Order: sequence, then structure tokens, then C-alpha cells
Amino acid sequence: MTKTTAVSNRIDTTFASLKALNRAAFITYIQGGDPNKDISQEILEGLPRAGADIIELGMPFSDPSADGPAIDKAAQRALAAGATTAHTLDMVKKFRAHNTTTPIVLMGYFNPLFAYGLERFCKHAASAGVDGLIIVDLPPEEDSQLLIPANMNGIHVIRLATPTSDDARLPVIINGASGFLYYVAVAGVTGGKSATTDMIDTAIKRIQSHTDLPVAIGFGVRTPDQAAAMARRGDAVVVGSAIVEKIASGIIDAQTTKPDLISKVLDLVREIACGVQKARRS
Repeated sequence: MTKTTAVSNRIDTTFASLKALNRAAFITYIQGGDPNKDISQEILEGLPRAGADIIELGMPFSDPSADGPAIDKAAQRALAAGATTAHTLDMVKKFRAHNTTTPIVLMGYFNPLFAYGLERFCKHAASAGVDGLIIVDLPPEEDSQLLIPANMNGIHVIRLATPTSDDARLPVIINGASGFLYYVAVAGVTGGKSATTDMIDTAIKRIQSHTDLPVAIGFGVRTPDQAAAMARRGDAVVVGSAIVEKIASGIIDAQTTKPDLISKVLDLVREIACGVQKARRS
């Protein structure tokens, strides 16, 4: 099997604890700063209580090429509300004042990090309490400039595999990866169609023949039943677009949101978390 980078942090602790319980991790995604800084912070801080085991926090970017309409619109809302890369790090810092155990993975694109300065970013991210990075447009052949300072600061660089990642490509993806491997279950953008369970079964078995890293399944997972099905197959389930769409449904206009926006979002997270938590008991 391909060797991975030796970094250990909250992500590893979480997966080890859940493995002992024979349970998959529930990973939630929200866009930092959507629909505004205050509401986004409240949702972030409420996610663990609603059942999130690991949180992916999106860093706003004007051209999110891997994201479908829901997350793209969320990024535009966040940018319009004044969100920045530095603001996203500040969100994590505020979160850590109340929660020191739930892993946070920042998900985004290379351009904002490059503009920030990679070594500076990794130092600031570690200081804020970030555990992992998913940079979707940075291929393994070109990520050493981020991988090295990230690992030096105790941060995992999490890589993505897709249905088109064959047995020749997988070792390249896995070499240097750590934390977990994110399996993009469908060929397309976030929020699109869902993969069949047969397709997932085949893909996960093939990936696991190459690595001992936990495998998280994402893209196209929207309901408690879908999440439960993926939780029986992978080590983690990622839900993003459904949560982001629930946030959008609570927005009246650029300055106004419905009073129950936060509670409705966290209720959805609880419902999906229940599906994940019960998956291997059914």
C-alpha cells in the first residue's frame, strides 16, 4: 500500500474513536460567511451539537469550479457579505474558544491561499485550530508547496479520488495524503446526481486495496437514507449542498433572513446525523 504523510491531529482521533464504535463519521459542509458572518458563525458552532463529527468550512472564492449552483451561490453571498480567507480563519478561532475537539477542514481553491502566502496561511490556520485542507484545484503533482508547510504545522492535506481515478492514478493521489481520502462519488460538481450503491461498493473496495486511510464519500448525498447507505460503505459521509440549500431557503433578501433559519438548518443536520449514526445498527 502507498505510504501517507505522518501527521496526527483531531481528525485521526475522531476516526479512531468512531471506528471503535463501528460508526462512520458524519462530515458537514457550510460556506464560511454565508449568508453573513454572524449567522454563519452560529451555524458553525451549532453543528457539533446537531451531530456533525467533522466540519468542512468553505473558504469563499469567486470562481468555485468544482461546485454546483447551490455552493456557488453561497460563495457569492459570502463574498457580498464581506467574507474573506482571513475571516474564515477567524471563524475557526472563535469556534475553538468553545470547542477544542471537533475537527475542522477548510475546503477551497488555491488562488486565495497563494495570494495569502502559503507558509503564512498554514501558520495562521494552525494557530486558529484548523486540522485539514481540501484544495480541490491543486493536483498531487503540484501540491508540495502547500503540503510541506501544512504538514510542518500539523495540518492534513486531504486529497480527492473520483470514479475516473484508476489503479494507476490512485497511488499518485494517495502518496503524501493524510487525514482521510475524499471520494467524489459522481463525475460532476457538488449537488448533482447520486451514485448507485453498486458503484460505490466497487469503488470503495478498490480504493481500500490501495490505502489504510479512512475513505469519506461525498457529492450527491442529500437525505438521511442516502447518508445511511453511504455510512454502511465508507468511513465517513459528507453532506454539503443539502445544508447550503437549507440555508438559502431561509434568506429573504441580502439584509434579511427568516428568524428560524439557524434552527431549520440544524434540524436538517440532526436528521441526517441520525441516519448516519443508526446505519450500521440496521
